[in-house]
Amino acid sequence: MTEIEALEEKVSKLKEKLKKTKELTPTRGIETMFRITSKSHMELSAIADNKANIMISINSIILSVMVSVLIRKLEEYPHFTIPAILLTLVCLATIVFAVLATRPNVSKGRFSKEDIHNKKANLLFFGNFHRMSLKDYQWGMTEMIKDADYLYGSMIKDIYFLGVVLGKKYRLLRYSYTVFMFGFVLAILGFIVAQFMFKNMTAY
Repeated sequence: MTEIEALEEKVSKLKEKLKKTKELTPTRGIETMFRITSKSHMELSAIADNKANIMISINSIILSVMVSVLIRKLEEYPHFTIPAILLTLVCLATIVFAVLATRPNVSKGRFSKEDIHNKKANLLFFGNFHRMSLKDYQWGMTEMIKDADYLYGSMIKDIYFLGVVLGKKYRLLRYSYTVFMFGFVLAILGFIVAQFMFKNMTAY
């Protein structure tokens, strides 16, 4: 092999190495995409929590008013018993769905060296390392940073599971708002019908 051929081979290898490095090097567009997506997911999660807190507060106030005022008056107005029970059940169901939407779900919080080597542990989510020592976590993060595929894969998994949690939150929130909307209307109609029937009965 001549010197020119050897030089061309080295240049070719350097080009291939440079190409691979470029493929693994994060571009500004990719970093921006991950940052914006994560921020958007966190903001949507905060909005969902606020909506759930609103439903919990409103229905807690309604239940407090019912317990302190209406239930004590049921002996005087027995015709309001069924609508009162209906409204109580509606408020309780609404609160349950809202609480389920905000209930945290934390995993075991541990990972093994095999998980790191097999690229199974996502160290970007606290639920996967909160019970590990700082030394083990630093080692795992160092190993993940060395491997661009592992790092990008973890970021993709993090965004995916954030989306899964968001989907569950908003589905439960929808149940909560739907139960409250239709249930509250039915309960109010029940009070109106009960009052109307009671007036007709007393008229006779």
